[in-house]
Amino acid sequence: MTRFSSPKKLVGYTGLCPRVYQSGNTDRRGPLTHAGPKYLRWALMEAAVHACRHQVYAARYQANKKRLGKQRGAKVAQVDIARRLAEAIWHMLTRNTTFAPAGATRALAA
Repeated sequence: MTRFSSPKKLVGYTGLCPRVYQSGNTDRRGPLTHAGPKYLRWALMEAAVHACRHQVYAARYQANKKRLGKQRGAKVAQVDIARRLAEAIWHMLTRNTTFAPAGATRALAA
């Protein structure tokens, strides 16, 4: 994890961030970059599918899903959770701590 100076760098490496097209004052977002190892991206998406059912991430997932609509809401909301998990992994490995999401009980964090 020392090769990534911030969690955003790790998320960029996984390919879970959208492509950015910038020219002058124009800033457009495209599909996912799919850069980096495909099995890491797959593992984070699998973890996100299960995390969406957990009470800690369910509210964020449902809010994003509702905000984005029926056509693309569920998948894009899962990608958002996968990004959050990648950031949590970076923090866990750089600080050498266990996973403890905000608002988690002691039993969940153990």
